[in-house]
Amino acid sequence: MSIFASVPTGPARMSTAQIQLETERLILRVPRIEDFERYAEMLADDSARFIGGPSVRGDAWRRFLQMPGAWALQGFAMFSVIEKSSGLWLGQAGPWYPEGWPGTEVGYSFHPDARGKGYCTEACVASMDFAFDALGWDDVVHTIVPDNAPSQAVARRLGSRLRGAATMPPPLHTLVAELWGQTREEWRINRRAFA
Repeated sequence: MSIFASVPTGPARMSTAQIQLETERLILRVPRIEDFERYAEMLADDSARFIGGPSVRGDAWRRFLQMPGAWALQGFAMFSVIEKSSGLWLGQAGPWYPEGWPGTEVGYSFHPDARGKGYCTEACVASMDFAFDALGWDDVVHTIVPDNAPSQAVARRLGSRLRGAATMPPPLHTLVAELWGQTREEWRINRRAFA
């Protein structure tokens, strides 16, 4: 899998809208308004219980705005994951680090019809590279609720290991979650499986 990243640096800094990653089957880019319909469908599905849902449309809209807001203010957030062949929004994956979060996360969530096709792992490999290489992170975590076996399987495929219970910030402080993760050095080794 070849990864191409256009990352802004120094005085020639591009806008975040110009940041895009590309894999064999996917384009990872900053979210756009046209992504919302499929995002709302994803959050309305029963499987959204693993990520704080299911959510009605109005709540989905407010959550949708978090990622573009983080891109605007932090310069990074989860990417919208787009299937190259169809232009279809598949889900989101990428760096995520809100105030009080238990670590620098590469998170992921995908539309029900995009699951089971390897898209999540493919997007996360590109996102892990971006987090370590472009953002300079030394560690990446994934916060996963204990009964989310599919998300745990993705973390394992990436080479992450269970580190123990995650302490979430309010208002999520009552959420039972586990912290999976790996260091930059571990990723250098685990990344070889995706070369």
